[in-house]
Amino acid sequence: MKISGFSFIRNAVKFDYPIIEAITSILPICDEFVIAIGDSDDETRSLIESIDSPKIKIIDTIWDDSLRDGGKVLAKETDKAFRQISKDSTWAFYIQGDEVVHEKYLPVIKDAMERWKDDDLVEGLLFKYLHFYGSYDYVGNSRKWYRNEIRIIRNLPEIKAYRDAQGFRRNNKKIQVKPIDAYIYHYGWVKPPEAQQLKQRTFHKFWHSDDWMEKHIPNVESFDYSQIDSLEKFKDTHPKTMQRRVDNMNWELDFDPQLNNFTFKSLLLHKFGKWTGWRIGVYKNYKII
Repeated sequence: MKISGFSFIRNAVKFDYPIIEAITSILPICDEFVIAIGDSDDETRSLIESIDSPKIKIIDTIWDDSLRDGGKVLAKETDKAFRQISKDSTWAFYIQGDEVVHEKYLPVIKDAMERWKDDDLVEGLLFKYLHFYGSYDYVGNSRKWYRNEIRIIRNLPEIKAYRDAQGFRRNNKKIQVKPIDAYIYHYGWVKPPEAQQLKQRTFHKFWHSDDWMEKHIPNVESFDYSQIDSLEKFKDTHPKTMQRRVDNMNWELDFDPQLNNFTFKSLLLHKFGKWTGWRIGVYKNYKII
C-alpha cells in the first residue's frame, strides 16, 4: 500500500497559513507529498523547501484569478496537485493549508487505509472535524460548522475536487466513504485579528464580486471575532506540530462560552442537535456505506 499526500498553497507567509504544520503532521505516514505552489508574492516556496524532506514534490502553478464563482479556483489547484501523485499510490491524503492532524490519530488513519484498501466500493475515508475560532482555546459548536468531510480518496482519475475543494466527487457523484474515528483540526479562523482581516479581504475574492466585497467586508484593520454565534472551550491537546504557534499566540479572545448570539430559530435547532445528535438539513457531500 502506497500513500500520497497532496495539497495546494499560495502566499502562505503573507496570510500566516500553518502549511508547514499541516504537511508535517501527516508526512510520517505518506510515501510522498505533492504540493502545488501558486504564484505567490512572498517566500512561500522557500518555506515549503525548508521542510527538507525527499518525500516533498513541488509543482509550480498559476492561479486563474478570474474564477470568482464559488471558489472554483481552489478546486482547480487541488486537482493539479492530485494529478501529480504517483500512479501506483493506493490512497491520496488531502490536507488544506490550515488543517492539521494530531499525531495520536496517525495509527488509526493508517489502519483504516489498510483495512479498506482492497474494497473497491470504498472510495474515500470520512474524517471528523474540530474548527478552532479566534483562539487555540475555543472551537465552534454551532450548525454553521461542517462536522465531517472526505480527506482520503482512492487514487482514481475520475475523482475531482468539488466546488471550492471542501470535498470530492467521482464522475460528479457523491463518493462512497467509510467514517473513521479521527479528527482534522481546522485552524483557518485562528490568526491575529489583523492577519485574519487581511485574509478575509483577499480570500472572499475567490467567491464574490468587487461589489459584494464592498458591501459585506468592512474596510477595517482588525477582524471582529465577537460576531460568532457559539463556542465551547477546548480541553484537549493540540498536535505537536502546532505547539510553537500555540505557545507564541500574542492576542486574546474575550469570549464567554456561556453566552451566545443565536437567533431564536438557530437556538432551537442547536439544542435539538445537541439532544439528539442529529442536525436537520445539514449538507453532506458524501455517501456513507
